Amino acid sequence: MCRRIFSTCGVAAVRIVSGKMVLSFYLFTQQSLPACKPVLTPGWVIAIFLFMGVIFIPVGLVTLRASHCVIIHSMVVEIVDRYDIDCVPEPSRMDKVSYIQDDSIPKNCSRFMKVHKYMKAPIYIYYQLDNYYQNHRRYVKSRSDKQLLDGQKYHDTSSCQPVELNNNRPIVPCGLIAWSLFNDTFKFIREGAELKVNRKNIAWKSDRGHKFGKNVYPFNFQNGTLIGGGKLNPEIPLSDQEDLIVWMRTSALPSFRKLYGRIEEDLDVDDVVVVNLMNNYNTYSFGGKKKLVLSTSSWLGGKNDFLGHACVFVGCSSLSLAIIFMLLHVKYRRLDRSDELVGLGIGWGANLERF
Repeated sequence: MCRRIFSTCGVAAVRIVSGKMVLSFYLFTQQSLPACKPVLTPGWVIAIFLFMGVIFIPVGLVTLRASHCVIIHSMVVEIVDRYDIDCVPEPSRMDKVSYIQDDSIPKNCSRFMKVHKYMKAPIYIYYQLDNYYQNHRRYVKSRSDKQLLDGQKYHDTSSCQPVELNNNRPIVPCGLIAWSLFNDTFKFIREGAELKVNRKNIAWKSDRGHKFGKNVYPFNFQNGTLIGGGKLNPEIPLSDQEDLIVWMRTSALPSFRKLYGRIEEDLDVDDVVVVNLMNNYNTYSFGGKKKLVLSTSSWLGGKNDFLGHACVFVGCSSLSLAIIFMLLHVKYRRLDRSDELVGLGIGWGANLERF
């Protein structure tokens, strides 16, 4: 019996235990499963690159158009205002770091943003930071996700160093990310009336519901001698502190935007929005920039050219590779079998004539 199995299958060793055959090694362990092993001929490679180019270039162009132009009567309109330099008084611009660290100097500032194109509600308010490396390894690791969810019940917060304890008491939330919370504030006025800013639901629902505890409250936060950024209301649970939740989702790039709120009113052409802001956040010590952004959105979201440019780049690269491989294939094309035999016959004949 065993001989017949080995001769027919050749893939499994068989032993008999209590009158039953038990397979010791299965097809998977013997690497004898049916498998598809495609052979990538030059024709297939060229066709794949051509297909990628035909797909990616139109997708990239459509994405860029959605980011800039009118799609179903919805236009992405952006107003960007850099305020970190202009909001520093003239006498203090030679030493901006001393200015921002001096609590006795008022930090209030007024900016004017003119609307050049009609902006349909909701209008999203972002703050943009440049030259800010939230992806630094030490910075990213300085947090405790379990503490954010369980509060002081979780005691192992060694990952939060160097912002772990203050006066031998735990800090909630701990870590450099929470400690450096953005704390500039904005108030918007149009024609003497304040525009209401909706600051609810600016964070991801999954973050609010599953990553930040509903019964976890800030404790001993920003009570040290060195204050990093914004403070938190100790009477509001972390799940409702949406500014913190948005800030804790770190960015992968040194230039990023984070959602501050939404204006639920339309802005007409030539409207002038007065922005009364508090310039509290210190970006001067590391050469950072601060910008305020008002933006509408399309079906693809806000204005973002990265995805479109990436798709166009991949498509153009694929087409270029397809053309290069096609030229190389035509120039160095292998002879078929008959040509090889003819060539061998000619060679043998020449050698025989020599003898």
